[in-house]
Amino acid sequence: MCCFYTILILLGPRFASIIWWIANPIRWDLAFSSVIWPILGILFLPWTTLMYMLVFPGGVNGFDWVWLGLAVVGDLGMYAGGGFRNRDRIPV
Repeated sequence: MCCFYTILILLGPRFASIIWWIANPIRWDLAFSSVIWPILGILFLPWTTLMYMLVFPGGVNGFDWVWLGLAVVGDLGMYAGGGFRNRDRIPV
């Protein structure tokens, strides 16, 4: 069950972003000026990219920054969580 949860956390937002990009490319074109930014976002900061696409239509202002901040914390936690959890496995 743990492996399923890990795969869902790692691949879930990336898969959702790619499907959303295929289904609604105009929204992605309006949000990003070039193709490289969403590709990098999907690879390295998938939760932040998804959240940005959710809050973008009205412009990013006010409480939207809180949602983007939580997405960044989620992305950083996704990367840092494995290192923190496995810190005892590394020989000193």
